[in-house]
Amino acid sequence: MPLFPSAEWVTDYKNVLNASATYKQAGAGWTHGPIALVTRADPGIGIPEDVGIWLDLHQGTCRDARMVNRSEAEKAPFCITGEYARWKQVMRKQLDPIQGMMQKKLELKGQMTIIVKYVAAAKALVEAATQVDTKFMDEK
Repeated sequence: MPLFPSAEWVTDYKNVLNASATYKQAGAGWTHGPIALVTRADPGIGIPEDVGIWLDLHQGTCRDARMVNRSEAEKAPFCITGEYARWKQVMRKQLDPIQGMMQKKLELKGQMTIIVKYVAAAKALVEAATQVDTKFMDEK
């Protein structure tokens, strides 16, 4: 069971995402470039510095998914940043990512107007994340 966040988790996530008919349909119109998901440093649980997940999303497919540092993540047209606990809430469906951005629980760098047009794709991205067999760093 891969730890979140880790390269192994990202690989599993890409595979689940590309196997998702729901995401393929909901994200079919996405031509706005990669999205990066940044988890802020939390040394207490084993995240010594900010870490990003780069998702090269295009027309319902994840062409590439990899771990990146914060400066690389910020090069994406859309960069969403949050505390570890917030990402965990998203993956447990306790926090809708769009609402999280609107409530400033997650910080968005990029055009919110584009993001809100793809609510169904965002939900499919979260659903795929919930299907990855995940071990959370702060749980024994």
